[in-house]
Amino acid sequence: MHGTGFIADVWDEVARELASTYTVYALDRRGHGASHKAESYHFLDFADDLCWVVDALDLNEIYGVGHSAGATDLLVAAKRLPGRFIRLFVMEPTVMDPRAARSGTLSEESLALVEGTLRRRAEFDSADAVFERYRSAPTFADWTETALRAYVQHGFVPLDEGRVRLRCTPETESAMLRPICEAIEQVYAGDARGNPFGGLAEIDCPVRVMTAVKSGPIYKEMARRAVSLIPHVSTAVFEGAGHCVAQEVPAAVVEAIREFAK
Repeated sequence: MHGTGFIADVWDEVARELASTYTVYALDRRGHGASHKAESYHFLDFADDLCWVVDALDLNEIYGVGHSAGATDLLVAAKRLPGRFIRLFVMEPTVMDPRAARSGTLSEESLALVEGTLRRRAEFDSADAVFERYRSAPTFADWTETALRAYVQHGFVPLDEGRVRLRCTPETESAMLRPICEAIEQVYAGDARGNPFGGLAEIDCPVRVMTAVKSGPIYKEMARRAVSLIPHVSTAVFEGAGHCVAQEVPAAVVEAIREFAK
């Protein structure tokens, strides 16, 4: 399961290697890629989508692999579907600790991020123009060429005269970021269905929580929260990589996934 703003295809290098051993399913999360745009982007919305896919395909003995908010989908889904997952490999999941929840609203810094996303450039003259611009952007600087080209090819919709537009629009990503920022700042209150994070204590399968040495402090903090909540948990660290580990060092990710399966 990919993280916010990305698509299933950026996992291609990992998925192809794992396909020699496993039947691999990779989903575009709601609002991303070829998936539908929705009215709501709470954590339970994404988890419910995943549960629906698991039920529709009648999947069992699932080894779930996810990154960032996509990893959170797996954690919440595993609680909602006990017995269906045999293990979870989650890389820097988005997690709040409901035992330390705070009242209040988002900080000015987080509000600026949510609102600033609305001003993100969504259309480009060509796919090549996207690649050249993103190649030098800090978020994508360490991605493999294969992963970045997959994002450009499948994360944008073709327009007239060769132009392209982001499939995950700035408006959609901004809506996704608000609950994420609320979880980061420990002020997420959930929706009418409640706050799902307390349920992480009921996950019934082994979970490996991964962090990356070059990732930001908040990602490591959220990983620590996950470790404190999940009962059957172990940890490991990726050396020489940042938050987007699977797109930076896919071979190391494949090796770690296989090691956890032993």
